[in-house]
Amino acid sequence: MSLSFHYAGSPAHIVFGEGASQNVANWIEKIGCRRALVLSTPQQKGDAEALAATIGPLAVGIFSGAVMHTPVNVTEAAMKMVSESRADCVVSLGGGSTTGLGKAIAYRTDLPQIVIPTTYAGSEVTPILGQTEDGRKTTIKGAKILPEVVIYDASLTIGLPVALSMTSGLNAMAHAVEALYAQDRNPISTLMAIEGLRAFRSALPEILLKPSDLEARAGGLYGAWLCGTVLGTVGMALHHKICHTLGGTFDTPHAETHAIMLPHTAAFNSVAVPELLKPVAEIFGSAVGGGLWDFARSVGAPLALRDIGLTEADLDKASQIAVDNPYWNPRPIDGPSIRALLQDAWEGRRPQN
Repeated sequence: MSLSFHYAGSPAHIVFGEGASQNVANWIEKIGCRRALVLSTPQQKGDAEALAATIGPLAVGIFSGAVMHTPVNVTEAAMKMVSESRADCVVSLGGGSTTGLGKAIAYRTDLPQIVIPTTYAGSEVTPILGQTEDGRKTTIKGAKILPEVVIYDASLTIGLPVALSMTSGLNAMAHAVEALYAQDRNPISTLMAIEGLRAFRSALPEILLKPSDLEARAGGLYGAWLCGTVLGTVGMALHHKICHTLGGTFDTPHAETHAIMLPHTAAFNSVAVPELLKPVAEIFGSAVGGGLWDFARSVGAPLALRDIGLTEADLDKASQIAVDNPYWNPRPIDGPSIRALLQDAWEGRRPQN
């Protein structure tokens, strides 16, 4: 067999282990820093305070204002605290919102980042920053956006609500599905994508049944690492374009949006690349889109855009934005097709392919 491909592995240092988050102070010192600013969402402020206590004198403050979609005005407020505290690194505790804020700070300052994920989003291992300004979400890619250290501690995900665990996992799965047909895919990214999907296929039902099961929670984090890594390695397509449109323009919740759209975008592209998406059908036991929809329903994830605040009147605008400056996609994109896809997702219909 003749092979020809390019692969560049991530230089991020990945740490897995129950209780590993107790060693954050050591990692701050290992990356040559002495003044860490801890980041979180308002909901996780108490957890951030507890983390800062374990860091001790190396923690110089807490900014607990991270929110979804990384609004530029929030980043600017955080930057003021970075300057006032003279922080030389950031420690991001939480999900994609907090990770995004840490990346936005690093993009502007090149400060080192330590990320401690408490969801399964996977964005902590990508050099990609998505930020929102004036109702539009845009993405930037660059080496200084990639966190230097990622600490996966399953014990910190025990408190993640089951519903959010499911949608967060489906969000990460979307990275893997798109990686399978990415224009710049390679054998390594494909292996990681398939393994990530298998990890979530096993972990999410177990978390649903036994939310405090550390082994299941660790499996979710393993899936998040794999799926996030392929997101940072290869390009994304239609699914991510639509989700960025919905989140950035209509402020739909990030994980839920990805969870709802995944079966529909996968079904749309399976028409063009059935062989590339064959592993999805094999893992989820049905047609590509239908299998993902059945799996999402089985774990109690939302299935309709109308259930997360999007109105039917929004669909025309959403489809127009989605086809403006579209991402590369294996199947041609046109307005009527995307409008029909969004209608199905809004109503929560099960894809037929």
